[in-house]
Amino acid sequence: MTLSGVVLVTGGAGFIGSHITARLLSRGARVRVLDDLSTGHRENLEEINHRDLDFVAESVTNAPALKRALDGVELIYHEAAIPSVPRSVANPLGRTCLRERHFHGARRCATAACGAWCTPLPFGLWRSADASKRWLTVVPYAVAKLVGEYYCQVFTRSYGLETVALRYFNVFGPRQDPSSQYSGVISRFISSLMRGERPVIFGDGEQSRDFTYIDNVVEANMLAAETTSGVGQVMNVANGQRITLNCLLDTLKEITSRMEVQAEYKENRPGDVRHSLADITRAQEMLGYQPKIELTEGLRRTLDWWKQSRFAKD
Repeated sequence: MTLSGVVLVTGGAGFIGSHITARLLSRGARVRVLDDLSTGHRENLEEINHRDLDFVAESVTNAPALKRALDGVELIYHEAAIPSVPRSVANPLGRTCLRERHFHGARRCATAACGAWCTPLPFGLWRSADASKRWLTVVPYAVAKLVGEYYCQVFTRSYGLETVALRYFNVFGPRQDPSSQYSGVISRFISSLMRGERPVIFGDGEQSRDFTYIDNVVEANMLAAETTSGVGQVMNVANGQRITLNCLLDTLKEITSRMEVQAEYKENRPGDVRHSLADITRAQEMLGYQPKIELTEGLRRTLDWWKQSRFAKD
């Protein structure tokens, strides 16, 4: 990937955004991060500490700040989001961001478009005429994400803005904040096990997820900047395998040598999907995507990071 302009990463101080930022900088890109730090952390950018990194502490919803951040931008990675179902529905951001990008000359936007599904496993992409309508049976958050995907496709077809929408499945890895109520289950499990506390599982633990290590997600984003066939498309980015939460916890107990710790089971949370498994065929065909870091290796890398992180010292 050769870039003559600036790359903008919205939400670049967050978990996923900071990893994308680091990869771009390692490839010689000039990167501008726009993040209001509502869920991101300055410490994530301090870990990178690169001279070609420009940080703007503003919200993506601040139109004047967004216009300034877009100056000289060639490529955008849109990772800014509020991980809250009611807030995402009350204040959708997709249209404003896309409009600003269209009128300020950015060539391409790769955007996160993750959501919950209830289609037959594995989850595909509009395999039948009514497949997308099944989002309506899940949670409002998923519907808001679907609308964002539609806007991406409209702006590609109507205005020529190149968009690639990626659906992330249960991303985990270093820099994921285990103290956040929105954090992934793996970071919370690791934190509980290493502190000798009982990990909390909502439900019976037999629900399954397609956990995806962060490096795989970053690689998909890099490929999204180069694809030609994937422009205007929506693709799943995942590991392509699923595991129950009970089995996941058993694996982590073995890795952390905390076999004696037992889970605490609580009531199911409203809106939780029972099973999740991604069909990654489209990303493989259009991006050349292949998950390179499998689950167990990703868990070990995440644990190694946690031991050196600020969370281990709290």
